[in-house]
Amino acid sequence: MIQDLDFHCYHNEYTHAQPENGDFILSFRSREILGAIRDGLLTFPTWETLSGSQNLSPSACIYLFSIDEQRYFLLFDYEAEEFADFTYQDISIFRSMQPKEQCFGLVTGFHLYNWYKGRRFCGTCGHKLIHDEKERMMYCPQCQSTEYPKISPAVIVAVTNGNKILMSKYAGRNAKRYALIAGFTEIGETLEETVKREVMEEVGLKVKNIRYYKSQPWGLSGSLLAGFVCDLDGEDTITLDENELAVAQWFEREEIPYDDYDVSLTREMMIQFKKGLL
Repeated sequence: MIQDLDFHCYHNEYTHAQPENGDFILSFRSREILGAIRDGLLTFPTWETLSGSQNLSPSACIYLFSIDEQRYFLLFDYEAEEFADFTYQDISIFRSMQPKEQCFGLVTGFHLYNWYKGRRFCGTCGHKLIHDEKERMMYCPQCQSTEYPKISPAVIVAVTNGNKILMSKYAGRNAKRYALIAGFTEIGETLEETVKREVMEEVGLKVKNIRYYKSQPWGLSGSLLAGFVCDLDGEDTITLDENELAVAQWFEREEIPYDDYDVSLTREMMIQFKKGLL
């Protein structure tokens, strides 16, 4: 999966720093990232190349994290101009690019970009928030309210019925990829209760024998995904929630239309089931 960085090390400790030569600068425009593709490899502008092409101050950048010794900064409240080979491209490019550690940096940076973008003003008193210098936190100097990065718990559910697994496609997204049942945990719910509720709401089925599989941070939705496997409990007739799903159907192991692993927890669970390992 995308967070599996092999021998690379992700450091998410916050430090109050300014960019230097060699540091990557992530510049987002809605759901696009400023980057370049060279021989199938994704790269981002460094501080010296970006600041050399446009009039930028180091104070326009927020330190995000490091992977090994490579530091990542967010260019915030400023839309960089495209230059040389660096153009704005849809963030979904991370699914097919290498190296994996930079794709992980893109997705995680996007999570923080969305959080910073939505934390300009205090939700309690309306005053402008300021950046804390000791930890990753936005602070209100008026009422002392604090805001930390938002992480939403959600579940990915592999519903199985003997040699079959339930696969679906989302409604209203022109989705080409099959997915598993998924949804966010509500207030007062356990993850296991979320599994039961989401399956019932989306396909009208009951489940039992809920088992935890694995988790994954997923910056596209600002969530922490928890993967679960469960067995069908009773009838297998699907009652589709057409507001959520375009299609849902049972697949035999051998019919699953994927053979390779992917960056996502969803795809890994599908392949594990296809191989008889789930």
